[in-house]
Amino acid sequence: MKKTVVFLFITLTFASCNRQSEDLSKDITIPVTTRQIKPGTIEKFLDITGEVQPVKEVQLRAQVSGNYVLKTNPATGRSFALGDRVGEGTEIIALEDREFENNIKLNSLKLNLEITKQVYDKQQSLYDKGGVTLSELKNAEINYINANYSYDDALINLQKMRVTAPFGGVIIDLPYFTPGVRVDANALLVKIMDYSRLLMEVNLPEKTMAETKAGQSVRITNYTLPNDTLWGTVTQLSPAIDADTRSYKGLILVNNPKLQLRPGMYVKGEIIVASANNTIVVPRDIIISKQRGNSIFVVEKGIAYERIVEFGLENPKEVQILSGLKMNEQIVVKGFETLRDRSKVKEMK
Repeated sequence: MKKTVVFLFITLTFASCNRQSEDLSKDITIPVTTRQIKPGTIEKFLDITGEVQPVKEVQLRAQVSGNYVLKTNPATGRSFALGDRVGEGTEIIALEDREFENNIKLNSLKLNLEITKQVYDKQQSLYDKGGVTLSELKNAEINYINANYSYDDALINLQKMRVTAPFGGVIIDLPYFTPGVRVDANALLVKIMDYSRLLMEVNLPEKTMAETKAGQSVRITNYTLPNDTLWGTVTQLSPAIDADTRSYKGLILVNNPKLQLRPGMYVKGEIIVASANNTIVVPRDIIISKQRGNSIFVVEKGIAYERIVEFGLENPKEVQILSGLKMNEQIVVKGFETLRDRSKVKEMK
């Protein structure tokens, strides 16, 4: 009997202490920092990495043999050099060979073209008046056409002695030759690259196939560009999944107008697969994950209320809230770790 009385006394004592502890905790005011919910924007994106390569690159070789002449860059006033920018059609190197030029006989071919044109025009006039037959007119036309072809061929052969840029770009390789030295046909003379736009090949996880589409925007960053973000576009996506890696290939076109990125650089990117505007967006690190769901604390008149929330779009830093919160409510962003539902709080500035 005595043991029973002692046990009841101890039980009642502990219960009383617990109630006192709970009452005490209710009276404690916990300092927190809050933030008012305002309409925000959120993006869901896929992280990618890869090397960037130029869209255009060309090696120009000597089409004929000749004496080497490196031209002067009008922009710098000196001979062309590595790193110089060139426009489409800019002459960079000339090959001189008087014997080759003489064999082309450009002047005589030009004169022959003029004569055959005059003859054809005369025959056309006479034919209109009935002075020559149709056969005579056609023969004159054939001679004129053949002369035109011969003159065009001569111009094409002469053009082989000039090395010009087929597109605007930057000189990335310029093998040295002594001025005036004989260069053999097929010798590499210059390499030009246009990297104002770059291609990036990536492998994307199979699970992202449904949300990734051609035309989506891509943010591009690199450690050499700490304060700049470049933009690209998803241009191609393979429909096939690699059986070994469970991934599929994608191609991204990166705009690089200031040539900040260099070919071969390893860059990071974010493919923006979805976005939402004028919505409730909260920092991911203020969300409390429990077995019954994800929750956030809201403060009303000095009391913190725990709200179960439903997620929408997510990224590593932020989460869209579809339900559980309302615009203009005050959410707890600091000090929520020790809160319970209906805790007293003091909002700190």
